[in-house]
Amino acid sequence: MAEFDAPEDLLAAAQTASKKGYRHMDAYTPFPMEELTDALSIRHSTLSLFVLCCAIAGGVIGFGMQYFTSVIDYPLNIGGKPLNSWPQFIPITFEMTILFAAIGAVVGMIFRNGLPRPVHPVFNVDRFELASRDKFFLCIEATDPFFDRRETEQFLKSLKPSHVTVVDN
Repeated sequence: MAEFDAPEDLLAAAQTASKKGYRHMDAYTPFPMEELTDALSIRHSTLSLFVLCCAIAGGVIGFGMQYFTSVIDYPLNIGGKPLNSWPQFIPITFEMTILFAAIGAVVGMIFRNGLPRPVHPVFNVDRFELASRDKFFLCIEATDPFFDRRETEQFLKSLKPSHVTVVDN
């Protein structure tokens, strides 16, 4: 893990590491940096597709529940209206769509982020608490195909960080 003093240095280091072929790496900053997404070669998440599927399922379940109740299970002819009067089904269908989408977003986000994960190896680094204050960190993980402990450490030192730390599990 390399520690940098400026966001520009971290961005340049991430771009250099990506060009060298590293893919399993992460950056830690005290504020969001949109440019890091491209520099780290982070691919688009499928979470939005999952949320859309949950929303569609919620809408179908909401409408189907009302249709089943009003037309099949307990049909009541009130005021000569048709049994399948879909305009009256819209509010509950909409609410079920929103409910399922929200639940799907939360559940999907939890699984996509790998939570619950109360302990991460970077928390063992003494200086890592500065990531939430004023320092910027680039961590190349051991799961990377190009990872070699000595070569990766030398590569990180060549990026001119203020500190390089080996993160142990």
